[in-house]
Amino acid sequence: MLLAVPALRALAAADPGTPLALAAQPRIARLCHALGVVDRALAFDALGLHALFAGEAAPARLPHLAEATRVVCWFGAGDPAFVARLRALVPEAVVAPPAGEGGPVWEHLLASVGAPPEARWRAPLEAPAALLERGRRALLAAGWDSARPVLLAHPGAGGADKRWPAEGFARVLEPLAPHTALVVHEGPADAEATAALAARSRAPLLRLREPDLDVLAGVLGQARGYLGNDSGVSHLAAALGVPALVLFTAGKLAWAPWAPAARTLVVSTQALDEGAVGRVADALDEVLGGA
Repeated sequence: MLLAVPALRALAAADPGTPLALAAQPRIARLCHALGVVDRALAFDALGLHALFAGEAAPARLPHLAEATRVVCWFGAGDPAFVARLRALVPEAVVAPPAGEGGPVWEHLLASVGAPPEARWRAPLEAPAALLERGRRALLAAGWDSARPVLLAHPGAGGADKRWPAEGFARVLEPLAPHTALVVHEGPADAEATAALAARSRAPLLRLREPDLDVLAGVLGQARGYLGNDSGVSHLAAALGVPALVLFTAGKLAWAPWAPAARTLVVSTQALDEGAVGRVADALDEVLGGA
C-alpha cells in the first residue's frame, strides 16, 4: 500500500477540490490519513465489494461507491466478472492489478492513474508533531536516553525468505553502539527474528514491541537511520525520508521503495557470508554519512 503513495498524491493533485478517500486495511488507511496522504480513511471491507463476486448481476448500488466521482481499484483485476460488475456501478472505474510486469511497482501504480513518474510525487512524507511526540514517548519507554541519535533496525519480515540472517544484523550494528541508540522493531510476526538478533548481539538493544503504526511513524520521523529487510516497516521508513538501507533478494527488486533517499542492497537470505556483512556495513555507513 505504501508503494501507492505517489499514485495517491497524483490523484489528489488531479482534482484538488475533491476529498480523496482510501479504502484499505484499516490500520494502513488510518496511517495514510494521519500522514496527510488522503483526506478520508475507510475500512476496505466496508465497501461491500464482496457482493461483486457473487450472483449474476451487480447490486443496485454500494453506498461508498455511489458517493465517489472517481474510482481507482487495485484489486480484483484478474476476475472479469468482478471488473464488469464494478463498472456496471461506476462506468469509468479504473481497475488495475497492484503490480505490473518488469518495472518498479510504484511506477506501475502511478501509470495506472495516468500520471508520469515526476519527482514531486516522491517527496518524503512528514510525520506531524503529535505523532513525533508519541514516537518520542515510545522511545523513552523503551529505554532511550534522549541524547544519542536513534537507528531503528527491523530484522523481521513477512516471510523467512526475506530475512537476512540475524548474525549479519548483529555484526553490522555492534560498531555503532557506542554513539547510537540501537532500537529494534518487533512486529507481530517478528518475535523469532528479534530474539535471534538479541541472542547474537553484544551491543545493548532497545526493543520496540508491536507499536501502533502511527507511533512507529513518529519514531521513524526522528530516527537518524534505518536498517531492515524487505518489509512494510522498511517502506514506511523510506517514505518518511529516513536515511534507510533496505535488504532485498534479487527477485524482489521491483518492490523497492519509491523514496530517492532509500538505498536498496541485494543479499542472500539463505546463508550469511563474509562478503555480504562487509557490503552491508559499508552501505549503511554511506547511508548514515548523508544523514
